[in-house]
Amino acid sequence: MRNRLPVLLLASGLLLGSGLSAQAQLKLNTKTIGAGLKAAKAATVSDAEVIEHTKEYVKWSDENNPVAPASLPYAQRLKKIVAGLDTYDGMSMDYKVYLVKDVNAFACADGSVRVFAGLMDLMSDQEILGVIGHEIGHVKHKDSKDAMRTALMASALKEGASSQGGAAGALSDSQLGDLGQAIANASFSRAQESSADAYGYDLLKAKKVNPWYMATAFGKLNDLSEGAKASKGAQLFSSHPDSEKRMTIVMEKAQKDGFTKPAK
Repeated sequence: MRNRLPVLLLASGLLLGSGLSAQAQLKLNTKTIGAGLKAAKAATVSDAEVIEHTKEYVKWSDENNPVAPASLPYAQRLKKIVAGLDTYDGMSMDYKVYLVKDVNAFACADGSVRVFAGLMDLMSDQEILGVIGHEIGHVKHKDSKDAMRTALMASALKEGASSQGGAAGALSDSQLGDLGQAIANASFSRAQESSADAYGYDLLKAKKVNPWYMATAFGKLNDLSEGAKASKGAQLFSSHPDSEKRMTIVMEKAQKDGFTKPAK
C-alpha cells in the first residue's frame, strides 16, 4: 500500500467530506492560481458544467491514484459494504478504494465516492457505511456540487467562457491541479455537516444497521487526532472538527430512538 496520495480530492469528506484536508501528498500546480482569479467575478457556472468538470476531475484522479482492482480484498470488502447502494435516493453512485494509508474518504457531485484504505483499516464495515452515508448526504444536499462550483469560480479555470454561454472545454493537468488547490481550502458549514450526519444516520437505519456505529466512527477519529497517531493522516478529523460534539449528538439521538451501544 502506498503512503501518499499524489492527487487532490474533490468535494466532500466525512464526519470527518466534507472539505477535505490537503495534508496528503498532492499533485498540484499552485503557480497559476492567482492569474486566473481575474475572470472569477464575471463567470457563472451551470449545473451541467459542474457535473462535466466533476467527471473530468474524478477520471483524472482515478488515473493518478492507486485504485484497488476488483480482485483485491479492499475492493471486495467495499463492494459488500455498499451492496444495494449503486442507486440510492434517486442518485447513481460509484464507489472505489484508493490504496493509500491516509484516513479519509470523499464524495463528488457526480456521485463518485472514494474511500481510502487507511480508513478501511481503522473502521468496521458498519462504521464505514456510516461514513459513506454522510458522504452521500453531501451529494444529495448539493453540498458537493456547490463546493465544486465555488472552486471553479475561484480558480477561474474557464477564463470567463461560461459567462458568455459557451460550452466548457476540457481542463489541462495544470488546471485540474489549480482546481484541486481551490477545493483543498474549501469547507462545509456546520449546518451542512449536521445535515449530512443526519442523512448518514438515516441511511444506517434504512439498511438495518445500528446508527450507533456513526458515533463510534466519530470516536475513532477523535482518538486518532490525539497523540502520535495524529501525524499519520487523520485528514477527516482535521477537516471536520467537533467530532466529539457530533459523536455526542449521534449517541443521544440513537438512545432516544431506542438503540443500544454495540459491543466492541
